[in-house]
Amino acid sequence: MTLIPDTWHVSSAVIADDAPEPAKARPRAPLVSSDPALLAAVYSEHGPGIRRFLQGLLGDRAAADDALQETFARAFRRMETLRDPQRIAPWLFGIARNVALEARKARRRIGRLVDPGFDGDPREDHEGSDPHTPEAELIGREAAGVALRALDRLSADRRAVLMLRVDHGLSYDDIAGLMGWTLAKVKVEIHRAREVLREELSGYEGGSR
Repeated sequence: MTLIPDTWHVSSAVIADDAPEPAKARPRAPLVSSDPALLAAVYSEHGPGIRRFLQGLLGDRAAADDALQETFARAFRRMETLRDPQRIAPWLFGIARNVALEARKARRRIGRLVDPGFDGDPREDHEGSDPHTPEAELIGREAAGVALRALDRLSADRRAVLMLRVDHGLSYDDIAGLMGWTLAKVKVEIHRAREVLREELSGYEGGSR
């Protein structure tokens, strides 16, 4: 079964602990931040995936768009510091994660200023979400809702590593470097995230509606 709402890609690979490692990227030429054509190519290749990742973390289209622009602004300023061009994807995801964390902290601060009862839920604003994806139409909105509730049960970090592994195909080693975790912790966190999804989705598939 495949559940792929606008923000999330939840496929059979999500709950398969033995998913294969992604293929190695082909070698790339060194990146030069002053080359407009090269920067445009980098944005074109990696922008859609980075935006999807940010929307998954922030739960809001407008916030994801703002964070995407900030992510690439920072990346382009620092492009010459990238020592290994073949690892540009995890490098970009690392910058995007930091931008998302900053955005969520800012949202919580603003929320507390205008509402003392604000609970800091990073997915509190669902305006602009579009439930009418082809996948949701195929399996029904209820099933898509089950998947989103399952993902919402995960902590921000656990949700991030699951997305990086399943949706964006990063290796365990790349995720460990990006998160500043050991390889063992990455594998444990992804396994636990999949267990949460198994529990939620098995209830739906078994008729618990």
